[in-house]
Amino acid sequence: MRFLVDECTGPSVARWLREQGHDVYSVYDQARGIDDDQVMAKAYQEERILVTNDLDFGEMVYRRKLRHRGIVLLRLDDERTANKIEILSGLLEHYADRLENSFTVATEEDVRIRRL
Repeated sequence: MRFLVDECTGPSVARWLREQGHDVYSVYDQARGIDDDQVMAKAYQEERILVTNDLDFGEMVYRRKLRHRGIVLLRLDDERTANKIEILSGLLEHYADRLENSFTVATEEDVRIRRL
């Protein structure tokens, strides 16, 4: 799969996704400091699923109606890298076929996927 990992999600998550065989663009490693609109545009243009912790992307999709190829919003109580990777691992194992063109919210207890 093709992912764009937001700066706030971190380079370790991007590295882990690469190790799993995915095509990954890391904002932290490759374009640190770009704004959310640029992140969203890049993910859309390059047909990448955006992985983020930033709640602003929900507003961008639902209020501003910006187009995307899929967003995974990690709303975690435990923001440590190991927990992010554990949650993503579960998402990929159980929901990989549903992530594209969907807005997915993942917590430690729940996964909500809304197809847009």
